[in-house]
Amino acid sequence: MTRFELMPREPQNNQFEKARIMLALLESVDRDARQTQRRRASELGIALGLVNAYLKRCIKKGLVKVSEAPARRYGYYLTPKGFAEKSRLSLDYLFYSFSLFRNARTAYANIMNAAQDRGFNRIVLAGVSDLVEIATICALSDGIQIVAIVDPSATQTRFVGLPVLATFDVISGKFDGVVVTELKNTKEIYTDAVGRFGDHRVLAPSFLGVGDRNTRSEPIQ
Repeated sequence: MTRFELMPREPQNNQFEKARIMLALLESVDRDARQTQRRRASELGIALGLVNAYLKRCIKKGLVKVSEAPARRYGYYLTPKGFAEKSRLSLDYLFYSFSLFRNARTAYANIMNAAQDRGFNRIVLAGVSDLVEIATICALSDGIQIVAIVDPSATQTRFVGLPVLATFDVISGKFDGVVVTELKNTKEIYTDAVGRFGDHRVLAPSFLGVGDRNTRSEPIQ
């Protein structure tokens, strides 16, 4: 497994989250033994105190050894046991990712079928995440056009070939509905879309923890 990105995923149990952080940290130590804890925290997107706590846990378990470097800095190195644990966690994560993809593929196929039933021909995706590519594949399979992705926190202007916009207000032309693909701020972006267009015009897979109730839709102006 190459560089591990610690990214927000769908709602998951606490045990998996701990394993995911552990894998990300072991990957980080393997890449750069002398990186500061502050830099690791920034790279992994977690609190500095959490990095410190996990490093101590790794040292106690014999996964990581520490040695003092010049200028009162410390180097952290994976032990043979640490390499074995990293490999095990990598395989677990890989199997989980395949499972996530299969489940998401089925969920978004159902979403696009529901969109067709409502007469949606042009949709907007809400949220830049790994789910965008899956939703795009499903939309294309059903002949549904994706107009744009709306994500207030995104820094890029395009993602998987689609324009990324900061708000629904700047979308050019009409579209029929919104499909949620946000993983980090799912509730917020879903609530915003529903507040603008009504819950009958906003679709989201059940694993995101939000959803719609109505089955009819009119085009969004």
